[in-house]
Amino acid sequence: MARSVLIVDDDPVQRRIVEAAISKFGYDAVPVDGGEAALEAMEARAGLGVVILDLVMPGVDGLEVLRRMREREIHVPVIVQTAKGSIDTAVSAMRAGAFDFVVKPASPERLEVAVANAMKVEAFEDESRRAKKGAAGTLTFKDLVTGSAAMERVIGLARKAAGSNIPILIEGESGVGKELVARAIRSASDRRGKPFVTVNCGAIPENLVESILFGHEKGSFTGATEKHVGKFVEANGGTLFLDEIGDLPAEAQVKLLRAVQEGEVDPVGARSTVKVDIRLISATHRDLLQHVSDGRFREDLFYRLNVFPIHVPPLRDRREDIPMLVQHFLSRVGPAEARGRISGIAASALAMLKAYDWPGNIRQLENAVFRAVVLAEGPVLTADEFPQIKAQVEGIRDDEPAHIVVEARTRVPPLIDADAVEPFAEADAVVSEDEALPGRLSALDERGEVRPLADLEADMIRFAIEHYKGQMSEVARRLGIGRSTLYRKLKEIGIEPDDGRAERLAS
Repeated sequence: MARSVLIVDDDPVQRRIVEAAISKFGYDAVPVDGGEAALEAMEARAGLGVVILDLVMPGVDGLEVLRRMREREIHVPVIVQTAKGSIDTAVSAMRAGAFDFVVKPASPERLEVAVANAMKVEAFEDESRRAKKGAAGTLTFKDLVTGSAAMERVIGLARKAAGSNIPILIEGESGVGKELVARAIRSASDRRGKPFVTVNCGAIPENLVESILFGHEKGSFTGATEKHVGKFVEANGGTLFLDEIGDLPAEAQVKLLRAVQEGEVDPVGARSTVKVDIRLISATHRDLLQHVSDGRFREDLFYRLNVFPIHVPPLRDRREDIPMLVQHFLSRVGPAEARGRISGIAASALAMLKAYDWPGNIRQLENAVFRAVVLAEGPVLTADEFPQIKAQVEGIRDDEPAHIVVEARTRVPPLIDADAVEPFAEADAVVSEDEALPGRLSALDERGEVRPLADLEADMIRFAIEHYKGQMSEVARRLGIGRSTLYRKLKEIGIEPDDGRAERLAS
């Protein structure tokens, strides 16, 4: 059966033009008028392969559609359409998660290539999601891919939390892996093998929150044709993971507080309460304490949930994890046509991925790697396979030797091919100020004490600016950070970016 392409545009003439082209390509065209209609179609219609989305529309525009898709976890590749004078808006859309963009009026050839590529990516990500769901129940702390000190601290806290049944609140930006941490906690607890029930509180219609969480009796409201036990009862004896807890409506917060305090729930329309025994793990990307101050979240519920807080840092604060994550994603089983075809990633491409700030965190990195694998023409991924990232990271050269990270296989192999990189020198002992050599920063102050990390970072930035003669793109790339992060750090240490070379900065 032909995959469907959703065409979203408020201009009926443009809709008909694109619809005719899509039908000619052999796909099932589904035209809709505006952003609201698009979101309704995505929720109601199965089998959507691609969305062609106009950015400039009245009411719910294209960027808002992308934002709501991300909130509702609607995973469909989006090709945005923009006028010639709106390239900046198209770039914003790419940052918001769009797969590709075309400039109106797009030629049929350009549109056909964009849709075909998006269809390949959608099929790859579909298979990946199915594989993840199949393996999700057995995930342990050993399965968490990391080598950073920040994540090791998270894992250490999570291991301690697994030894008790107290409520846990996992905080962190969208896409950092909060659910993976929750699943690992479950696997290390005495409730392993018991139900693990997940609920995305932000994706439930407000009028159905109580019914979905706590259940309802048959006939308790219009449309309640059958009895529903609710997620709390489903998780009885096991673990209940409430994702995006900060989006829970006020009325449901009251019932949740009672469920946590008393260990019982009130199904809608029921005459009596139901006892439940669950381990509650909550997660949010919001600042819950600020929500409490603003009156949008109950203070008493906050302190009930926040008994054992765990903060998962964003990917930009643990860039050393990026090579390991890329290796892991490349080693995952993909479609038959991609399996075994990709042997690694070029050093320049890996440096680019490390320099990017990843606003969508690990989820965005995973999607970027999978798309690159599907679209790659050769056996080694280059920066050209990551056009959305390359457009935002300057100073990337494609003439560096291949840095082979992994051969595609089902198990994770060694991180780096020893023949592809120069060996690391043995770690030098810490040197004093008098022993410091050119190009080496002293770790000790004049009293022989370890210098603050912030001072070492500031010196490293000054040294890099001097070494690369004020070329800020190269400085950011070599330090493994994005340019926006570099400029923020310059501001924090009192350096004006326009000052250029370090000779003028040291004074």
